[in-house]
Amino acid sequence: MCTPKFVDGIPDEYLQTTSTYQMTPEQRIVWEAEVRFLYHDGMVRIVVTPTWAKLIDFETTLPSPVEELIRQRKERQPA
Repeated sequence: MCTPKFVDGIPDEYLQTTSTYQMTPEQRIVWEAEVRFLYHDGMVRIVVTPTWAKLIDFETTLPSPVEELIRQRKERQPA
C-alpha cells in the first residue's frame, strides 16, 4: 500500500538522508538553503507499507529459478 501525504516545507528525514553527501559545512548551508527555496511550497511524503515480505538468504536458499538453471546446466554437462 502506498500513501502520499503533502508536507509543508522540507521533511526532516529528507535532509537527514542527504547528509551523507560529501559537503563542507559551508556547502551544506548553501545546499539546504537552495533546497528550501526550490521546494518552498512543500514536498509529498510517500509511505510504502508492504502487505507481505520475503527474505531470500542466498547463503542457505537459492531462488527457484536459480536452482532450475543449475539443474539444467548439470544436465547439459557430459558425465
